[in-house]
Amino acid sequence: HVQLVESGGGSVQAGGSLRLSCGGFGYTYRNRYCMAWFRQAPGKEREAVATIYSAGGNTYYADSVKGRFTIPQDNAENTVFLQLNNLAPEDTAMYYCAADLDSGSKRLCSIFFLPGFTYWGQGTQVTVSS
Repeated sequence: HVQLVESGGGSVQAGGSLRLSCGGFGYTYRNRYCMAWFRQAPGKEREAVATIYSAGGNTYYADSVKGRFTIPQDNAENTVFLQLNNLAPEDTAMYYCAADLDSGSKRLCSIFFLPGFTYWGQGTQVTVSS
């Protein structure tokens, strides 16, 4: 069965950086799929951070992280990353990797279509202190 495994969370001071990793296991190669990072802070709803569409490598970012976060991927290793730079206390949250392996839709990937993400990792905590 499909598994997504995140790593790389931790505690940093404001202005610092972290790199999260998400390894995908248990699925065969697909030409078109969408990988995403979401986050959820205590008492808040889950929000999309960034997505990447496999065919062409198009990336999409929430306004709150544009210019600070990037979402590179390594297709050969079935791994997607989230590079978090210039972190702020409001970035503190549990970060989740998610995958839409079934729709193949670039449009849904670009709009962070939550129902399309049917596979989720267990989450990794990011804590930013001021």
